[in-house]
Amino acid sequence: MIRPSPEIEAIVRRFTSAIRNHDVTDLPHYLSQNDALLYVGTAEGEAWHGAIVRDGIAAHLAEVPDFTETEVEITAFENGDTGWAFYKSRFHFATTGATGTHRATFVFVLEQGGWKMIQHHISEATSNLEKLGLEHSAIQSLLDAAQAEEFDFGDEGLASIMFTDIADSTSLAALVGDRVWMQALARHMQDVTAVIAAQNGELVKSLGDGTMSAFPSARGALNAALALQARVAAHETEPQIAVRIGIHTGEVIRSRNDFFGTVVNKAARIADLARPGEIRLSDATRLIAGTGADYRFTDPSTHPLKGLDGDHLTYQLRPREKDT
Repeated sequence: MIRPSPEIEAIVRRFTSAIRNHDVTDLPHYLSQNDALLYVGTAEGEAWHGAIVRDGIAAHLAEVPDFTETEVEITAFENGDTGWAFYKSRFHFATTGATGTHRATFVFVLEQGGWKMIQHHISEATSNLEKLGLEHSAIQSLLDAAQAEEFDFGDEGLASIMFTDIADSTSLAALVGDRVWMQALARHMQDVTAVIAAQNGELVKSLGDGTMSAFPSARGALNAALALQARVAAHETEPQIAVRIGIHTGEVIRSRNDFFGTVVNKAARIADLARPGEIRLSDATRLIAGTGADYRFTDPSTHPLKGLDGDHLTYQLRPREKDT
């Protein structure tokens, strides 16, 4: 399913910022190792493939003189193991005074769990009147007509996003066999849907043994996470599973039955940090939820999160110990 990709957007932003800041040493690390790698520049003959791109891109882009950019726009999408982005800006070169519109497209593929650029195409805006002797109008007319109507493209709001994942599920499935594993997975999904519904949440999607859900309140997400871990621990039927859970709260964009935005990406990355049987949440979720009689926040730690700038503070969520 095609969806906006905050992760790819962040990669493109870092890649283009490195060029603007003349920090080009690491640019080859953004590129695919596949021979299909293609770089297309604006000059005649600038269409290079494979290793020559990886070997030469740093030196090639180091030659770009000082420039500034304004009106930067980045749109990025992903679909399975493929992603793409469009970059547009207004540029100004201090030494020559040249200005204009810079446009670039990026195509990405997943390699060893990370997004790598397989194609990069740069172009400059030249009018069709200058190039072809005529002006195209069909697409602009279509765009104008679309903008003249009112469409429901989705809404925005504050939500807590929770990701769950069964640790070492592939190994467990291989050990117990398909039939037993499918029974265990069905039981787990019943637990997940029950705790989500009890907290007025919504199961947005499930894929294999992982789930994504959304809650109107941060406390609802915390209560659901604790309830799920309690249910998992209470099961005596083998195989015994361990669940990793990540939660983040922020502004999300909803379109049809899905949620988009950086908050979704961050919640997924926090789930990646969690150890088997652990619930981890962002500092934003902790602050919004406040203190609760039934839970406590421990193990504060700061980590970089893939696709997001800077370091991020997370906490482990634990049930509050009852007095005996």
